[in-house]
Amino acid sequence: MFAVSVLLVSLAGCASLGASGPSTRAVRDAGEKSVGSANIQIVPVTDEVARRVLAASRSGLFSEVLGDVAPEWTVIGRGDVLQVSIWEAPPAVLFGSTSTFGASPNGMNTMAGPLAQQNSMPEMMVDTDGMIRVPFAGSVRAAGRTPQQVERDITNRLSRKAHQPQVAVRIARNASSAVTLIGDVANNTQVPLTPKGERLLDAIASAGGVKTPIDKTTIQIAREGRLVSVPLETVIRDPAQNVRLQANDVVTAISQSDSFIALGETGTSAEVPFESTGLMLAQALGRAGGLKSDRADPGGVFIFRLESPAAVDPARLAVARRTPDGRVPVIYVVNLKNPASFFVAQSFPVRDKDVLYISRAPLSDLQRFVGIVASMAYPVINISRTLP
Repeated sequence: MFAVSVLLVSLAGCASLGASGPSTRAVRDAGEKSVGSANIQIVPVTDEVARRVLAASRSGLFSEVLGDVAPEWTVIGRGDVLQVSIWEAPPAVLFGSTSTFGASPNGMNTMAGPLAQQNSMPEMMVDTDGMIRVPFAGSVRAAGRTPQQVERDITNRLSRKAHQPQVAVRIARNASSAVTLIGDVANNTQVPLTPKGERLLDAIASAGGVKTPIDKTTIQIAREGRLVSVPLETVIRDPAQNVRLQANDVVTAISQSDSFIALGETGTSAEVPFESTGLMLAQALGRAGGLKSDRADPGGVFIFRLESPAAVDPARLAVARRTPDGRVPVIYVVNLKNPASFFVAQSFPVRDKDVLYISRAPLSDLQRFVGIVASMAYPVINISRTLP
């Protein structure tokens, strides 16, 4: 009798057995309550829900949004620096000789028997009006034209002044037809475009490559008001995403630090990082160490998320309140007691800053209670047996 009395007094002092978080019932009832001014939407994860969320989370690929443009023709622009060389047949009339060239009987160039005299002009920058100034030819329009067109124009202007003039024009420094690379690359730089048609990975290599791991890097391209982001790993794996760049593109390498938080009856309660290519729920459960077999409730797997309106069912969205930044508080419910849920978990995406919570099984509290009773009862019983 004394032992029982001691046991009851001891249990009366235990106000609670403790818990790692809300129960399954408490989470499911959260839809009737609110956080601040935003109602919480409780959404069971089905195949239809997984497809909607996956579609909303999928951004356009480079090949879909930007396409694969044709290589750019070599067109001179304002700010480009040109190298102009002029040849005259002897005797030179306008330009002094800086070097001589001849031809052998078989047509090969030789220094014997000078046939032409060359003069290389100092490098010329195309001015804001798109012009360059060539001695004896005057102001020549260069911007918006190819080097061959400028060559013909200069040749025509010199034809009545020079002796059989020949002109060569090349772009020494390309400032108008280039792409800009910034962000987490070894060197922030501009990459000139050539008729070869530089592709995305060509430009990244020209900048010395990225400074962060490939699976943690996202590439963003800004073009004519459009902004598209794709994981670098996707670009490497899918050649169609290695698109050809065009003038004035801005390519930014961004280091991604996506992670989700695992709480409750998981193998590990921690912040878990994942790749920029994304993560599915089944993978997230595995990285969190799965469910504790002796305490977790398979029917109480929850994903807490501030969801994009595009991923919410229109009927729910019509009655849902939103946070100040326009997102919808959603608790996704996954019942792993249903074997079909394991297939859905393979297509349900986890997002950055998600909270994955596993509630405790109701019977585990009873088991803990019995364990506490047993641990307290045995010493009391032993004491009572020793008493006279």
